Amino acid sequence: QVQLVESGGGLVQPGGSLRLSCATSGFNFRSYAMSWYRQAPEKERELVASITNTGGYRNYVDSVKGRFTISRDNGKNTVYLQMNNLKPEDTAVYYCKSSTGWWGQGTQVTVSS
Repeated sequence: QVQLVESGGGLVQPGGSLRLSCATSGFNFRSYAMSWYRQAPEKERELVASITNTGGYRNYVDSVKGRFTISRDNGKNTVYLQMNNLKPEDTAVYYCKSSTGWWGQGTQVTVSS
């Protein structure tokens, strides 16, 4: 049974940091690229960051470049999203996704003073 479980979301003040985790099981994690998406209220889901299966290539949406870092630990079957200098416009539900199309349930990130 394939599972992707996000954690690490919460309420943070502008300028703060959060680290999201996506723990996976049930598939050969190290063989697949992984991505983080987000969906803000009344907006379409957007791709935030992606990482290849070896971690050798990473890609980011322009709005988070220099602030977010995607990484992975193939030994722990987990992908991470380090988010620094958070802004109110980063408020959204964040989802991880495998390149095979499996999704997690999402974790809420709220940036507010």
